[in-house]
Amino acid sequence: MKKVAFYTLGCKLNFSETSTISRMFEQKGYVKVDFSDQPDIFIVNTCSVTENADKKCKKIVKEAKKISPNSYVAIIGCYAQLKPREIAGIKGVDAVLGAAEKFRLIELLDDFAKEQETKVLASEIKEVDTFHTAYSMNDRTRTFLKVQDGCNYGCAFCTIPLARGKSRSDSIQHIVGAAEEIAASGVKEIVLTGVNIGDFGIQGGKRKERFIDLIKALDEVEGINRFRISSIEPNLLSDEIISFVANSKRFVPHFHIPLQSGSDQILAAMDRRYRSQLYKDRIDHIKTLMPHCCIGVDVITGFPGESDELFMQTYKLLNELPVSYLHVFTYSERANTRAVEMEEVVPMRIRNERSKMLRILSEKKKRKFYEENLGNSAQVLFEEDISDGQMHGFTDNYIRVAAKYDPLLINEVKTVTLLDINSNGVMEVTEPATLFESQF
Repeated sequence: MKKVAFYTLGCKLNFSETSTISRMFEQKGYVKVDFSDQPDIFIVNTCSVTENADKKCKKIVKEAKKISPNSYVAIIGCYAQLKPREIAGIKGVDAVLGAAEKFRLIELLDDFAKEQETKVLASEIKEVDTFHTAYSMNDRTRTFLKVQDGCNYGCAFCTIPLARGKSRSDSIQHIVGAAEEIAASGVKEIVLTGVNIGDFGIQGGKRKERFIDLIKALDEVEGINRFRISSIEPNLLSDEIISFVANSKRFVPHFHIPLQSGSDQILAAMDRRYRSQLYKDRIDHIKTLMPHCCIGVDVITGFPGESDELFMQTYKLLNELPVSYLHVFTYSERANTRAVEMEEVVPMRIRNERSKMLRILSEKKKRKFYEENLGNSAQVLFEEDISDGQMHGFTDNYIRVAAKYDPLLINEVKTVTLLDINSNGVMEVTEPATLFESQF
């Protein structure tokens, strides 16, 4: 039996797809092993959000060939769809599969027999119109469940529509079925993921269902303690969705809402579908209904035309908003995007300086959010994340906690009191009760 190893770069969506593809291999009799266990086959699932992700792909191939020189290396994912010929030129790569082909790689690669030339199987992205159900399993305490793929927005800086195609979704019925399968496996938390999940409901090119109806249906799934929404565009995060989450049985008080810029001028140049006032209104509404809600933000620095004044508009807005952490991206030029042709390019030195400022702000925001929760009772899902005699987990509102290791607590939801923030920025808590209390 051939051994296969997987390596995933990028987002939660990629993790869900890698996990699903790995199960396909196991069902066909392949043995899944760690990257270092001299596999016969390596499958590398790539990202192409930043230039750095492309470089990582090349490094992984190099390391794979060191570990197993005669191995078969196949590259899938966004980078593979965008630049298949470029990847085919990387020494050691045997096959490159695009978005339409990656879920069929076992049948397309002829038992992974090596050939003289790299096999390139990547259809044009306009031909990619099928939704493939995917979810991660046996990888983490929480599962990433893919509910939507592709995007119809076409922001000026983004290659995702070129890499994943148009927006399309699974049906509510199928997603609920997948959630029930996940619940039967013992997983306690599901993270809904996609490229633009607020745009959920497009099937066969037509809108048939709504995201609000999806989360209402999932809220009734027995056996899952928590559902978490991974990321949702502010213009698609309706008051109805916010109100439902505030009163739901299983959806947690945690939103991740991309901002990208606090400057309306830059938002317009980016072709974003909202302005700063709408973003502020969304945050205010969330905090009115859920004062303890965790709110994460994506922000890009150094977009063309971002002057010092416009950057400070972003900084001041984020400083004033009651958000909990930032994911800071330094703008990088991407081929075949409108932004790459724009003038007033911001020097890389300034981009990096601005990114550093926002990362410092993010640490301050996170610290303040944790401090606001000190003394509160919270439910923690403990994970198999153990170091120095302590185990870790997350509260429903995404505060990372540490407690004394107890094997009975892994994958259990327990109530604790949030006591103090340690030197690593992790919340210390009261010792949670184990499953079986001592009677002595």
